[in-house]
Amino acid sequence: MATLEQCMTALDGFVGKLASADGARDLDRSVSCRLTDLGQVVAGRLARGAVHDMTAQPDGPAVPKADIRLTMSSDDLLALTSGQLSFTPAWASGRVKLEAGLRDMLRLRSLL
Repeated sequence: MATLEQCMTALDGFVGKLASADGARDLDRSVSCRLTDLGQVVAGRLARGAVHDMTAQPDGPAVPKADIRLTMSSDDLLALTSGQLSFTPAWASGRVKLEAGLRDMLRLRSLL
């Protein structure tokens, strides 16, 4: 199991890559990643071609619902960001879950 600090670093890089892609430069969306094995949700904002204000908080009903939501284990997050795990097969098998509105899903599909 990865540490929360490792996950914060990995997620900052992953969302940062998404934010800097040409198709995402005009996005302004809240984003979160629920780390199932750590019981934490890391949330921030994807805006102006960068990721902002990434913070972690304990998972629970008080966690605000982000526009773009990822759910996975900490080890899958590290594997995804290191290139050991490809997003599409991980999503198709249920290891990684992505929830977003239809417009965001269509935009993200070309970025992932």
